[in-house]
Amino acid sequence: MNRILTFLLLCLTTTTACGQKPAKETNLSPVLTSTLTMGKESATFGAGCFWCIEAVFQQLNGVDTVISGYAGGKIANPTYREVCSGLTGHAEVARITYDPNVISFKELLEVFWQTHDPTSLNRQGADVGTQYRSVVYYHNEKQKEEAAFYKAELDASGAFSRPIVTEISPLPTFYVAEEYHQNYYKQNGEESYCQYVIQPKLDKFRKAFSTKLK
Repeated sequence: MNRILTFLLLCLTTTTACGQKPAKETNLSPVLTSTLTMGKESATFGAGCFWCIEAVFQQLNGVDTVISGYAGGKIANPTYREVCSGLTGHAEVARITYDPNVISFKELLEVFWQTHDPTSLNRQGADVGTQYRSVVYYHNEKQKEEAAFYKAELDASGAFSRPIVTEISPLPTFYVAEEYHQNYYKQNGEESYCQYVIQPKLDKFRKAFSTKLK
């Protein structure tokens, strides 16, 4: 009986996160190694399920690519199943490549903080666990300073009723998530998670940032 119960609990924990569906547990690419196109910069954010982050930032004018992945954990080349266990320490994140002549890092931060709850520790809605933590992984000292300043200003302004718990840390190794996670909303827009979680978020985002859309 104990073995059956353990098996059922394992199945439950590996099929609910981010509306998870069965998939091959091999990463698209272990580590993002491609170099940036001249004049482009990168930002890396965690704000709950990376399907949501990707869907939001893909629509911003000036953003070239958004890649879903994992960062901040204890093991190399993690799979989605391992990250969803909460035992590896990784966060679900999105690596955003953008043109700073069109959209600034400060503007990306504005979108970041307004499209998730940065006061909720290790949770966004029904997605619960350290893998869903709010985090800015800065790529350089300028990003670190801007993120810390913006966070302090938001806390001081009373924009949120509770303190912001967003982690601001140097960028660790970034691992690209499995292929089926990439462009998830665009390819699976009719699925229930997309309809009931991502779509309402996108509707609010488009209304608030209509002048910044592609």
